[in-house]
Amino acid sequence: QVQLVESGGGLVQPGGSLRLSCFASGFTFSRSAMSWYRQAPGKEREFVALISSASFLTNYASSVKGRFTISRDNDKNTMYLQMNSLKPEDTAVYYCRYQDVWGQGTLVTVSS
Repeated sequence: QVQLVESGGGLVQPGGSLRLSCFASGFTFSRSAMSWYRQAPGKEREFVALISSASFLTNYASSVKGRFTISRDNDKNTMYLQMNSLKPEDTAVYYCRYQDVWGQGTLVTVSS
């Protein structure tokens, strides 16, 4: 059974940083591309970042490029999203995704 569990969300001031984690189980993580999405209040879920199985390829939404970094540790079956220079518009529930499976999400709130 495929499971994705996000963690690391919370309240942070504008300009601050957070690191999200996504622990995966039930499939061969090291052979799988993974991605992050987010959904802000009242908006549709949107793509944030993607990473290939061996980390050779990454891709970012233009809104986060240069501020967010996606990474993974295949030995720990875990993907990360380092978020720097956070803005109020980054406030959202952040989800990790593997094919058509989603985690439960972790809430990030950027506010003073």
